[in-house]
Amino acid sequence: MGDGAYAVLTALGVLGTGLVAGVFCAFSTLMRGLAALPAARGAAAMQAVNVAAVRPPFMAVFLGTTVLSVVLTVVTLVAWPDEGAVASVVGGALFLCGSFGLTVAANVPRNERLARLDPGGAEAAAYWPEYVRGWTRWNHVRTVASAGAALAYLLALTG
Repeated sequence: MGDGAYAVLTALGVLGTGLVAGVFCAFSTLMRGLAALPAARGAAAMQAVNVAAVRPPFMAVFLGTTVLSVVLTVVTLVAWPDEGAVASVVGGALFLCGSFGLTVAANVPRNERLARLDPGGAEAAAYWPEYVRGWTRWNHVRTVASAGAALAYLLALTG
């Protein structure tokens, strides 16, 4: 892959990981408001948010950035450009493990469990505080990992 195409892909990596970091940061901020609601209202609101989140606009950015991070990491490991290679691999690892991987391993299972509950029921009321704490904690990590990936890709461009 030519230097120009690699640079374009890396610039798209900066954009994608930065956008995902922004979305995750917004969620971390908004979770305080949801946590302050009565459990039934907070759980119902989060169930609605989780349905809306898996629609094409966000999923295109999130999954597209995941694929792009795989491509950039593989191309970097194969071609190992003189400048920016380490930063590019770090960016890929941060996004693939800290953003995509944590989403699959930590946040989605919580979302799926919450989706199975009646928001007005006793089980949802008992689970809601645990959900908010665990989901938000891992979301903070996803935010930092995505922002770190954006920074690493930016350093790969300028390195």
